[in-house]
Amino acid sequence: MSALTTIKNIGPAFEKSLTAAGITTAEELRALGADAAYQRLLENGARPHFIGYYVLHMALQGRPWNDCKGEEKKTLRKQFDKLKSQNFDEDRSELERFLNQIGVVPADSK
Repeated sequence: MSALTTIKNIGPAFEKSLTAAGITTAEELRALGADAAYQRLLENGARPHFIGYYVLHMALQGRPWNDCKGEEKKTLRKQFDKLKSQNFDEDRSELERFLNQIGVVPADSK
């Protein structure tokens, strides 16, 4: 099994976040894919950040982190916004977000 940092653009700080979310190897990250891995980060309490999201996509494609441009970046932004809206709500407390994750608090109640 390979370390997460063997993937281009994944440094020690990103590795620490991924490991905290239960993703511990490069093979596991590749098998999950960028969206599922980012969702795990959000579920683990990471604050959403678009750059981190598209860097993860670029990393899994073996591309430089700043290679995301134009229509591709716009498409990724839409996907990011969707993931963020499903997994993160700044107006909710940590307890409310957890209760929502396990299905106790409906997603549209506040």
